[in-house]
Amino acid sequence: MANDIAKAMLRNLLLGKWAAEKLGLSGEAADVFGEAFARGDGDPLGQDVYGRLRKQFDEAGVSISDGAILGAIEELTTKSGNAMPSRTGGSGAGAEMMLKRKLVSR
Repeated sequence: MANDIAKAMLRNLLLGKWAAEKLGLSGEAADVFGEAFARGDGDPLGQDVYGRLRKQFDEAGVSISDGAILGAIEELTTKSGNAMPSRTGGSGAGAEMMLKRKLVSR
């Protein structure tokens, strides 16, 4: 379960950074946006990331297709799952703690 949360948090961070780029943000502003998106409502497994992304783009007047959003979600879900080993107590646990510290410190 903890590894699933870490994967979802990493996916949400990557999605936030992807969205920031589409919204024209770069550098520190993109990092802040990505981290805020990853924190979301505090429940990375229960978040409606598609709805949150769609709302961000619509509010900013950015024209992006549903297919592009869903494609990014699929790609980054796969990428985040591949980046974190599934062994309990392995490097995934360390990565999870590092990610949590970074997100909480903001």
